[in-house]
Amino acid sequence: MRRILLSIVVIGLLSGLWCATRVLASGDPVKQVSSSKQTSSPAQKISPKLHNPADYVGPDTCEACHGEIAKKFSSNPHSRLALMHGNKGATCESCHGPGREHVDGGGDIDKIFRFASASARQIDETCLGCHATAHPDFEQSAHAKGNVSCTSCHSVHASTSETSLLKASQPKLCYTCHTDIKPAFSQPFHHKVDEGLMSCSDCHNPHGTTQGKALKTTQEQNAICTKCHTETRGPFVFEHPVLKTEGCTSCHSPHGSPNGRLLNVANINTLCLQCHSGINNNAFPSAVSPTGPAHNQATQYVACTNCHTQIHGSNASPIFFK
Repeated sequence: MRRILLSIVVIGLLSGLWCATRVLASGDPVKQVSSSKQTSSPAQKISPKLHNPADYVGPDTCEACHGEIAKKFSSNPHSRLALMHGNKGATCESCHGPGREHVDGGGDIDKIFRFASASARQIDETCLGCHATAHPDFEQSAHAKGNVSCTSCHSVHASTSETSLLKASQPKLCYTCHTDIKPAFSQPFHHKVDEGLMSCSDCHNPHGTTQGKALKTTQEQNAICTKCHTETRGPFVFEHPVLKTEGCTSCHSPHGSPNGRLLNVANINTLCLQCHSGINNNAFPSAVSPTGPAHNQATQYVACTNCHTQIHGSNASPIFFK
């Protein structure tokens, strides 16, 4: 029995020796597997180019030529991050790449990554190397698709607002592109954005969301409007269908309106009749007669919401009386 066991052990050792010989002859498969794993790592998808540590010269070397920038950088959030990690965090070369060739070339600008001459795609990939977790939807955002890069709105070295390192404060910054939106805030009734009580980013996420118009959502995935207008959130026993299908903006103009309720039209009856009319009799049989509205809609009569007071939804009435 012992001889049989000894024979099995010897055969196993010889098989292992044969495999090792094949490995040395054909190359190390372990290294090949390791290499394949490295190329598919999330970090390398963002920054696929790896550099030799010896190519980095350190922030002190950069400061020798770029003293003015370095002086202002001391109060920058990126600089504070570097200090938190023993000067091994975000420094000049974290964004601009290794500076050895740049220094050896006497300051050759072609030997360093320059944001001013880089494409929007290159800039975004550089910034997302650190900020990808905070802005996971940026590549699908309208800004990214429109080649509006990070540095179109942010400036690391010359920001006027330490908050988010913006080139200008909101809404001035947003108005530089969204010129069609600015006049809406001059209407008689509007959200107090120009007055500084609200900002564009209270409702929109410029880095992209899963909603249209880069709108934010609440934790319940409702429209961002209900974050402030909680009385309209529900859930209700009897819901106004338009809220679930079209959303708040089907009736309201959030940026500004001539109506005190920020309605899309000045007169509320006109708004209601866009749906509750004779041509939609099949959809709203209880709201209209065969010849039109069930009630006289002359201007001397009261608005629809004087009776249908719970128009966003009701727990007691299917026609929103209470």
